Amino acid sequence: MAGRRAMRPAGTGMRGLAAAARSSPALSFLLAAAAAAALVGGAYFWVVVASFRLPEPGALGCRPDGEGSWAIGVFYGSSPFHLRPIELEGKSSANGSAWPVANPVLTCASATDAGYPSNFVADPFLYLQGDTLFLFFETKTTTSMHGDIGVARSFDQGATWEFLGIALDEAWHLSYPFVFKYENEIYMMPEGNKKKELRLYRATKFPLEWTLEKVLINKPLIDASLVQYEDNWWLFASDFTRYGTEKNAELEIWYSSSPLGPWKEHRQNPIYKADKSLGARNGGRLFMFEGSLYRPGQDCSGTYGRKIKLYKVEKLSKEEYKEVPIELGIEEPKKGRNAWNGMRYHHLDAQQLDSGRWIAVMDGDRVPSGDSTRRSISGYLGLLLAIVLVTSVGFVKGAINCYIPPSFWAAPARRNELSRILPVYRFNQKVRRYSTSLGRYITATKARLNEKTWSNKLFFCVIALLGTMNVCIAVHFLLGGNGTEEAYTHQGQRSQFTLVTMTYEARLWNLKMFVEHYSRCESVREIVVVWNKGNPPGSDAFDSTVPVRIRVEELNSLNNRFRVDPLIKTRAVLELDDDIMMTCSDVEKGFKVWREHPERMVGFYPRMIDGDPPQYRNERYARGKKGYNLILTGAAFMDSEFAFKRYWSEEAREGRDYVHKNFNCEDLLMNFMYANASSGAGWRTVEYVHPAWAIDTSKLSSVAISRDTQKHYDVRTKCLAKFSSIYGPLPQKWEFGRRQDGWDK
Repeated sequence: MAGRRAMRPAGTGMRGLAAAARSSPALSFLLAAAAAAALVGGAYFWVVVASFRLPEPGALGCRPDGEGSWAIGVFYGSSPFHLRPIELEGKSSANGSAWPVANPVLTCASATDAGYPSNFVADPFLYLQGDTLFLFFETKTTTSMHGDIGVARSFDQGATWEFLGIALDEAWHLSYPFVFKYENEIYMMPEGNKKKELRLYRATKFPLEWTLEKVLINKPLIDASLVQYEDNWWLFASDFTRYGTEKNAELEIWYSSSPLGPWKEHRQNPIYKADKSLGARNGGRLFMFEGSLYRPGQDCSGTYGRKIKLYKVEKLSKEEYKEVPIELGIEEPKKGRNAWNGMRYHHLDAQQLDSGRWIAVMDGDRVPSGDSTRRSISGYLGLLLAIVLVTSVGFVKGAINCYIPPSFWAAPARRNELSRILPVYRFNQKVRRYSTSLGRYITATKARLNEKTWSNKLFFCVIALLGTMNVCIAVHFLLGGNGTEEAYTHQGQRSQFTLVTMTYEARLWNLKMFVEHYSRCESVREIVVVWNKGNPPGSDAFDSTVPVRIRVEELNSLNNRFRVDPLIKTRAVLELDDDIMMTCSDVEKGFKVWREHPERMVGFYPRMIDGDPPQYRNERYARGKKGYNLILTGAAFMDSEFAFKRYWSEEAREGRDYVHKNFNCEDLLMNFMYANASSGAGWRTVEYVHPAWAIDTSKLSSVAISRDTQKHYDVRTKCLAKFSSIYGPLPQKWEFGRRQDGWDK
């Protein structure tokens, strides 16, 4: 009918594109290059990037931020110079399956999950109110993209925190919320240098409601801290607008008889004005200890907030100021980006509890300042270079040609246009000369490179390799996150586990590689090596970021793997064969799943045991059956308190004797112990997590008991028959792919 649009057949667009490609060599070449780049990029993403990435953060918070990914941790000690992280204190939280609770205790997710989307939390200040702790900090909101002041509360000395809300929100950036009490009123002195004044707020309904009390100083002071010392109040801050000073390298002092002012400048101001490594910029609350005053500052060399430097104040008067650096006493993080404070930590607030012990809060970051910006630039640069290489090859091979119409070079047609167009015409003529020269060069290059010589073939291979490298670089930096293998939280908390492996002298070379790799995983607290045979190495023989304990056994038995060990300080244990290599990201996934169900054994190698009599088969059989009912303990998380005691119970004696006799099947016996202790039908005892990749080096070793696969399977089938006759059958199968996150597919 007239006026009605004709219906396009399905697929017309694709056929049109194909026809255009056939008629245009340039389009064909570019489409082929794009397809090749997509194939290379997709393969690199699947094999490398996806193996290390955490799930995408929610759209509301915890997004990549150029200022960093700051989080907050808690420390305890007998003095401010002997502080240890919370995970070494043995504080636990059953609600979060955290045995022990580990740093960081407060992250961007803490605020985001409470309904206040945030990219990071930093600059923590404590306020002690009896046994209740309040924590004030900067939270960078995703709505305004500037800092607000958040507040959290703890009733258990800092082990768990409840995010209460936003205490202070202004139209400008706020940070460094210095909170103190004076004459029965609670005050907050946050940094708001964009307002070009230092403001003081008073709590009207602590801790969430505040009102402006007064402007203390009409200057854009940064990171201002107060302390009462002798007969005066002293204010330490930085003013980077002062003439002749270097950013993050200036410190000045003000004094008054009251924290409410009026304030006067110190005679020596500025105390510092150059060298960012000196710790001029404040790094938290000044504190008194044994009659001496101490000031934390920021070493900003290399990157902003690289680490805290502590100073002892030797002289403080209206005329003089002198301080000397001393050791902070906190152990440096060793896991690099895999530690929550591995790259920098720049704020400390240490206070004494009523018990006499000290508590401190510190912020930390796993990436340097500007990391996300640098990664974006690197990624887009790699993409641009790949496009340039593809285009260059297209020109050389003749698939792409550059056509400039003759009118571009034409002289102006009318005399009255001459004065206006002549400069353009002359420019065009210069471009024409250069283009002609370039064209001759390209033609000559084409002639040389299109000759079928080995050198030319090698040249194009190198170009292809460079293009592949740049595509991978683009994928890595644009889609690979910040390059960390970060631990997961459960119920807002983090925890740690002990890694246990069993080996002997002939496998020492493998053990060293094993320890070096897994000690860098964030949640690993300690590595325990069960030494079954031979001369044991010293713990200093390993390149490890965590303690390595060699537990020498008198009897060479596979039962030693599950021996009750009172020196293990964590409930969670990862039993891991020393010939299995996985990414830390996969290990952290398994730990998170175990924390969700600590009554289960969670592992990476599933098996389906069925038949009469039951037979031992590989994972392919379980996949064919679409389910599993057994997890190999060569790579499995378990509750050491339950599992080890169960394995060494009187009930398991006959099974242990059989394991020792056959030097095999200890992992099968552990599965029967779990199944036999379950609460009844339908009670799940095992859960599978699919690793992105796992390398089993046992086939490369001449001493592995599983080297002869068929013989190994025959022995294990006999074990299944024996254990089934003693302890009954294993449970029915559980299907793959039941988790919403897809980790068990």
